[in-house]
Order: sequence, then structure tokens, then C-alpha cells
Amino acid sequence: MGAGLSRFTGEKRFRRNSERRNGIQRTMALKIEDYGMIGDCQTAALVGNDGSIDWLCWPDFSSPACFSSLLGTEKNGHWQISPVEKEPKVSRSYLGSTMILETKFETSTGVVLVVDFMPIGKLHSEEMPQPRKYSDLVRMVKGLEGSVEMQMELRPRFDYGRTMPWTGLTESGAWYAYAGPAKMYLRTEQPDGVELPIERRDESAFAKFTVSAGQQYCFGLTHCAVEEEEPKRIDIRRAFDETEKFWTWWNSKSLYKGKWKKDVDRSLMTLKALTYRPSGGIVAAVTTSLPEVIGAGRNWDYRYCWLRDGALTLESLVSMGHNFEAQNWQQWLLRSVGSDPEQLQIMYGIRGDRHLPEFELPWLAGYENSLPVRVGNAASEQAQLDVFGEVADALYCIKGAGIEDDENVQRMRLELARHLAKVWQEPSSNIWEQRNDEKDFTYSKVMAWVGMDRTAKAIEEQGLPGDPQPWREVRDAIFKEVCEEAFDQSLNCFVQSYGADTVDASCLLMPMFGFLPFKDPRIVGTIEMIEKMLMNDGLVMRFSTVTEKTQDSCFLACSFWLVECLVEIGRREDAEKLFERLLGLQNDLGLLPEEYDPKLQRALGNFPQALTHIALISAARRLDECKT
Repeated sequence: MGAGLSRFTGEKRFRRNSERRNGIQRTMALKIEDYGMIGDCQTAALVGNDGSIDWLCWPDFSSPACFSSLLGTEKNGHWQISPVEKEPKVSRSYLGSTMILETKFETSTGVVLVVDFMPIGKLHSEEMPQPRKYSDLVRMVKGLEGSVEMQMELRPRFDYGRTMPWTGLTESGAWYAYAGPAKMYLRTEQPDGVELPIERRDESAFAKFTVSAGQQYCFGLTHCAVEEEEPKRIDIRRAFDETEKFWTWWNSKSLYKGKWKKDVDRSLMTLKALTYRPSGGIVAAVTTSLPEVIGAGRNWDYRYCWLRDGALTLESLVSMGHNFEAQNWQQWLLRSVGSDPEQLQIMYGIRGDRHLPEFELPWLAGYENSLPVRVGNAASEQAQLDVFGEVADALYCIKGAGIEDDENVQRMRLELARHLAKVWQEPSSNIWEQRNDEKDFTYSKVMAWVGMDRTAKAIEEQGLPGDPQPWREVRDAIFKEVCEEAFDQSLNCFVQSYGADTVDASCLLMPMFGFLPFKDPRIVGTIEMIEKMLMNDGLVMRFSTVTEKTQDSCFLACSFWLVECLVEIGRREDAEKLFERLLGLQNDLGLLPEEYDPKLQRALGNFPQALTHIALISAARRLDECKT
């Protein structure tokens, strides 16, 4: 492994980064890799290794955040439970095969464990539990050794950290906060079974308490609509048992038995946690505006459902035996796309929302002052040919796994193919979504070929009605054009777009989708040119950059794609070495971001990133299956 690229340690002393501006001390967020994720398959929270929850959109992934200090300061909302003693020794892990996070703090006086989770509901059958009426967040503080003085600060700030709520205490002793449409209730429990005294200060909740070995303090935070009556107190022990049982059961369904089981299983659970269970939509990440490069302005909202990411996620889940998710996503897709293929978008909201207007939040300082902070995503209005192929491939995979379709799904498959056959020659935006840049991108054309190929095969193999020959003819025309227009003889590789003289890491996917064999000389030449032109300290960037302003970090999914290509062309030792290096970039909880900066030796981009975990799973499978 290269220097500085070992696995982010889970045993450290936490210290938030800070800087002085105009004489004012500003508290900054932790490094991205210092966060863990907990979730209930409706939303997710990021928990720092200092015991602070700095990001939570409630009640679902796309809701305005009530804890936003990740993108601002502590004044923008957080919930911290930690020892009073400064800089304790910290280690953390997930409990077994679950999304229950355990953070252990070791101080000079004792050891304490903070357990964080979001209840997911009771498992009644071989399916997901029904969504709970209310979303809850539970924090349990357990004394392990000696005694530790602890502090709790709950500072909700609604509407992405802008709105200070009204707060108070109910007759039942619950602390509450409300503003706009949202309300939350905090219930506490001391070892003697009574409520922990809460101090109200600055419309926030504070408490200090001492935990001795064998004692347990509990905190349950419940979200509801402001007009609803106070929800009942959550049964924390029951919620813990149900949540542990669900995640353990779900993970046990995995068919993966290979060498990297721990890493693959954690990636699968991460993908599951990014699934919005009421609809079946799958978000790309739980965050918005974590920068691709610090200070470059390339900060985007990833709390939406990209067809590309969803399709690839489903292929990973189906390959591991998780068919329930595929059924739900197929229905989400049907609802989201509608019956007119000309209206196909590259992404939708978690419920199939089409309108994702992009705007900025000027009151947030940005992660490490990287502005702007954006909500919404204008890339939803881009035309990208590749999504037709990715959706066709996913539906072909789903049907191949024995999952039934219906007349509407079949109609959708054919209507999308008919539209693609009309528009595949048009320029479009590419997979990386640069704005105002429509060209004949090679990857886009290759995926148009995939769309035609899978449609023809679905008719031949899966009972899709129609004649496969027209689709074969379009497929063959696309293949001929790509080979003539996108391959540069002088460079001996496929280039980014027709007539370009630069390469693009998306071309690593060409053999994976079957456009050409891995060992075809043109593919081998492309792999070698990508290694030559796009490698940064042994990791892969997406495309060539020529100025500091456009400088790119290493896109981790691309590096995993290179692993698959290397092993297939007979360079197994290089492939496995790169794969192990990439695994070393996981944080101590097995989570991966979108990008990595070898110079700064840190994670960048939205987190955790679905596409990265998808690529990890695919690379592990390829290494297991390809023994040469």
C-alpha cells in the first residue's frame, strides 16, 4: 500500500478541526471518514466519532435537515453525547451484522459505550417490516468500567439549520421542540427508571450525568408532524431487539461466500440502508454538498434516486439473493417513469418526484467552508442516453432472477427501447454530468447498444413480446459507429467522445456490459491508456483535467472498475493489490465515500456513496470468479 493509504483507524482521540476567522473561533465538522451511518430505511443519520450526530434529514432522506452542523457550525444543529473529559480514546464498530453503531469512550476514570440506532420495526415474515408510524432515533449509554461523567446536548435547528424552534416540557416529562411542519420529542431514562432532568438553554436541551459500570441511560428522540398528538414513548429494549433481529436476518440472506465476505456484507447493508422502503427508491447518498474537491464549488445534492445507481444497486442485490428489493424498485421505476418514454429523467425523488429544483442555502458555511450548499439537483433535467441501457440491463437482470413482471413492465421495456432507437444518434450529457456539455460520448453510445441488446435478448429469452430483429439491427448499427468514431488508432484506445483525444474512466465499463470482450486488443489498449493518463498515486480519476479549477479527486468506483478489468486481462496480482488498497480506504466501519484525495489523504464527496459500494461488491465477485 502507498503511504497514507492504510485503513482509517477506528481507535483515536477525537478533535474537531477549527480555524480563526476575524477573531472568531469557528467549529468545523469532522473529517468525512470520521462519520458512521445509522438508518431505518426511510432516512439516515451521520454520527461522528466524537458522539455527535451532525446530519439528519427527518422524516425521510429528502426532508430538510434538523441537524446540519456537518455543513455549517454547531449552531446549525447537532445532538452530542460524550464524556466531559476532553479527548478520550475512541473506538467503534457496528454490532455484528447490523446497522447498530457502538462507540466506546475510554477516559481516565472509566469506560462507557454509546449505542446508536434507528428502530426499523418488527419482522413478521420474509419481508421488510412495515414502515413505522413515527421515525425514532435511540441513543443508549452503558457504563463498562469505573465511572464516567457524561454530557448531552440536543440542539435541533429545523430547515437545514436555519430555524430555531420553540421548546418546552410536556406534562409527561418529555422535552419537545417544534418549528414549521416538524416536531420532535425527547424522552430519557435513568437507571432508576425515571426521567433524566433536562436543562433548557438557548432553545436546546442539556444534561450531565455520571455512568458507572453496569448502569444504562437511554435517550429516545421521536419525530412527528407538528399537528399530531404526542407519540407514545418508545420501548427502547424492544426496539433494540427488533432492529438487531432484522439486520441479522437480512444479512443472513446474502449468497456471497467469497474471500471478502465482511466487506461485501457491509456494502450490501449500506445499500439496503440507502433504500427508501415505502416506495422502493434508492438514494445515491444520504448527504448533500460534501465537496468533490475542497473549495472548488462542485458540491451537489445526492439524496435522490438516480436510475443508473438504482439499476446497478439492484443488480448487486439480486446477485446476492435479495429479490424483495428488486421487486419494489421495479414498481418504483414504473411509477416514476410513467408511460411516456420521452419524459424519462436520469433521476427522481424517493417517491418518484420529477421536480428537483436546485437552489442554495446561504446561511450554511459549507463543509470546511466549501460553498455553495445546494438543495435539489439541476442535473435531473439533463438528457443522458446511458440511463436507457442501464435500466434495460437491470430489468433484464431482474427478470433473469425469476422475478415476475406484468403487462405494464413489459410495455415500459418496449416503449423505452422504441424511444432509444429514435434518439441514440443525438448528442447528450455524459455519466459525470458536466453541465452545458452535450457530445457524442462513448459511454452513452455503448449503453444505447446495451439497451438494444437487452431488448432483443429479452424477446428471445424472457418472453417479451415482439420481433428481436429490429432491435438487433439498431444494436449492430450502434456497434459499428462506436468502433469507427470512438476508437482512436493513434492512441490505440476508445476516447471519451467522438473525435476527442482524451480518455474517460467510464470506458472501463464497456467490457463489463458485453460490448467487447475484455481481451479484445482495443479494450486492453483502453485499459492501458487509462492507467497511463488517469492514474493519481495509483487511483483512478474520472477524466483528464487541465486546470487547477477543474482538478478532480480520485473517483473510487472507477478504481474498482479497473480491478475488474485487470483481473480479466490476466493481471490478477495487480488487480488484487489495487483491490486491497481500496479496501484500506474504508473507514473503521467499512463505509466508503464518493472520492478520495491522495494528496490530502482523506475522503471527499457525498457519503456513504452507493455507487462506490456497488463497485466494491462487483469487484469482489469478479476476483472470486476469475481464478486466472
